[in-house]
Formats: sequence, C-alpha cells, structure tokens
Amino acid sequence: MSEAEKETTIFQLADQFIALANELSAKEQDVSKVGTAMRFAASRFNAFEASLKSADLSAERDNAIEWFTNEYKEMLTDNLNDHISNPPISKEQEPKDQAPAKDDAVQVFNG
Repeated sequence: MSEAEKETTIFQLADQFIALANELSAKEQDVSKVGTAMRFAASRFNAFEASLKSADLSAERDNAIEWFTNEYKEMLTDNLNDHISNPPISKEQEPKDQAPAKDDAVQVFNG
C-alpha cells in the first residue's frame, strides 16, 4: 500500500463526523440542535486553526473570516446541489414490498 493510499482523505474524515452527527441526531431526536452544535464546533476549531497559522491573528482576523466563509459557502453550495440532484427517499416514498433502505441523510430542513 502506498503512502497516498494510507492517508485519510478529508472526505473520510468528514464521513466520521457525519456518522457521529447521525448518532447524536438519533439520540437527541433533534437534527437542528446537532447541526447547530456542529457549526459551533467547526467555528471553534477553525478559529483555533487560524490562530495556529497566523503570525498576527488580530491583523489577519477579517481575512481569516472571509477565507473560512468562502470555503464553507462553496462546500455548502456543492452539497445542497447534490441533495437537489439526488434527494433522499423518505419513508413514505419507499416501496412497500421491500425492506426499507438504510438512509442516514437529513430528510427535512426546517431553517
């Protein structure tokens, strides 16, 4: 196995966070609460990341906010477009003559 094959990709890491979010959503029965917690955790970790990468965070604060905001917006846009193109099947839409497919995707967005 090559070194490149051994490295964990950002998508594999993201899948681990999503799996935990799905577990917490099932436990809490509140997707919005878990989503808010994930956004808070991401912002907190990104602030930590910026503080490690910056020689003068106070001077670079606005640039960091703009960079992280643009990154998030691009990722969110891509994922929303993916859900538009490939909507998850709700339990009501599943065929009755076969076992329901396991679907851990968020079904409804209630802003």
